[in-house]
Amino acid sequence: MTRLTHGLARPARPRPGLTYREVGATRTPDALPAGYHHLRHSAVVGHGRAAFEAAGAAVTSWRMHRATGALVRSGAERARPGVHLEVALGAGPLRVGVPCEVIWTAYEEERIGFAYGTLTGHAECGEESFVVELAPDGTVRFTVTAFSRPGTWYTRLAGPLIPPLQHAYARRLGRTLARLVRT
Repeated sequence: MTRLTHGLARPARPRPGLTYREVGATRTPDALPAGYHHLRHSAVVGHGRAAFEAAGAAVTSWRMHRATGALVRSGAERARPGVHLEVALGAGPLRVGVPCEVIWTAYEEERIGFAYGTLTGHAECGEESFVVELAPDGTVRFTVTAFSRPGTWYTRLAGPLIPPLQHAYARRLGRTLARLVRT
């Protein structure tokens, strides 16, 4: 059974391995699902078509994430729906890996990006998108949109610390992408 929400058909149950029901909801960032913490962060990362293409390539090839120090394991070189990946943050024995699946991608004339959803074993439940857009005036804007809630006892325990940490990481991604575009 599917339900129609904001013009998109969404499964009434998560796909096997996904830990949330609202699969694809980051496609409509103005209508994120209730019951989750919402994150929206946007930053200008460059100007012009060349900057847009460089930013889009860095986002969809995991280069942006890796440039922040995250370890990304994936059998695919680029984001495409159904690709599984693990993103690990931290160092040494404190490195924590989280499994994700690419839910949707955008490879468009003025919009490039993807979203991944949490899989069983992830500390959170939800979805996060990373999108680069080229505005008519040439401005290249990077936006992170996410909805999440704790998925484990330790993220529930950490409670109010998690959203500020997620926002700090989104800001770091924006700064990193701007640096990658400049080089």
